[in-house]
Amino acid sequence: AASQVIEWDRITAFHMDEYIGLNGASEQLFSKYLERRLFSRVRFRNVHLIDGNANPRIEAERYAALITEAPLDIICLGIGENGHIAFNDPPVADFNDPRIVKKVTLDRSCRMQQVNEGCFTTLGEVPEKALTLTIPVIFGASHLYCVVPGLSKREAVHNTINGPVTTACPASVLQNHTDCSFYFDSDSFGDQENM
Repeated sequence: AASQVIEWDRITAFHMDEYIGLNGASEQLFSKYLERRLFSRVRFRNVHLIDGNANPRIEAERYAALITEAPLDIICLGIGENGHIAFNDPPVADFNDPRIVKKVTLDRSCRMQQVNEGCFTTLGEVPEKALTLTIPVIFGASHLYCVVPGLSKREAVHNTINGPVTTACPASVLQNHTDCSFYFDSDSFGDQENM
């Protein structure tokens, strides 16, 4: 039988995306969110974070080199209201992107999601630029665990699992992954047959 104990001290963790230009102490940084929710609670072997205040080109190269040295085995991800994964928004998401990490301009609906979820007060506060892992890097991980709660994600969930594979819903590419497990709640999944 496989051990049920996770040896956290053998795991190197990465995060998938980060805003560009937020104050380094800002609670809205994804690195801060992960620190509060996970990295401060469990001792990992190593944690690699994207620095949203570094020169974006240099930071993308630095982070890409780290991932090249330690390819990703498992990715825990979500799906955005517009079907994005990481910060690969429609319709500019690229299923064949040659890069590992890239600078992106965030879609308005992606930015508005951050306001609706209470992360920011106004749309003007949400950064317009970010660094993100590309879709081929995410898709290249051996195991994907996709957790998607909430009513606001229902249409994106439907398009992800029932729609065509298209950059109009970047998460739809997950249909083609050989080992992607989805975890929905009743709000996000709903009645898929009647959508």
